[in-house]
Amino acid sequence: MERQRGGRPRDSRVDHKILQTTRELIDEVGYPALTVDQVAARAGVGKAAIYRRYASKAEMAFVATMHEQQLPPPADTGSLHGDLLALVRAFHARMAAPAARQLAPALISELAVNPELDTRFTDTFLATEQAAFADIIEQAVARGELAGPVDPAMAHLLLLGSLASALYVLNLPVDDAMVTDLATAATAGIVALADRHHGDPGGAAEPG
Repeated sequence: MERQRGGRPRDSRVDHKILQTTRELIDEVGYPALTVDQVAARAGVGKAAIYRRYASKAEMAFVATMHEQQLPPPADTGSLHGDLLALVRAFHARMAAPAARQLAPALISELAVNPELDTRFTDTFLATEQAAFADIIEQAVARGELAGPVDPAMAHLLLLGSLASALYVLNLPVDDAMVTDLATAATAGIVALADRHHGDPGGAAEPG
């Protein structure tokens, strides 16, 4: 059984109720107008139950709209480019959602000043994302597309870091053409890193 921030066992029914209520209220009133009091009242739980689980409104909303969703299993499309494109399309669908675009700036601000939240974010959400990249890189090495493994954190930065910047910092209208370009650029960057670190300057990978 998972444990709360205070170390006590978590009640999955209460977890589900809090997160479901959070999603409903974000749809109804938007993230800026959302309050912990509203969630507690509609979910029928005390505010203390929420704060035992989440350090802030932003963390609660992030888990409700993004982190609770299971990542799709890494696609094996037959090419590094195809795998990265499938992954970034899946992330674009959730990261570009109105709720995510509302709460991401608030979460980023909190991460900068809340070390506990930053650690949890890194150890849970980012670790899960980077594990997906590790699987994709392993497949590409096995297919002979990469001269050797690449740090998944760097691959993550090249692709999803660029997507997050486009959506949340530059506020660009990201469409599938841009998503495809990001996957192509990330593919080239990952191949170049593998060549650099594993001594195969002639290696290349064709987009798929």
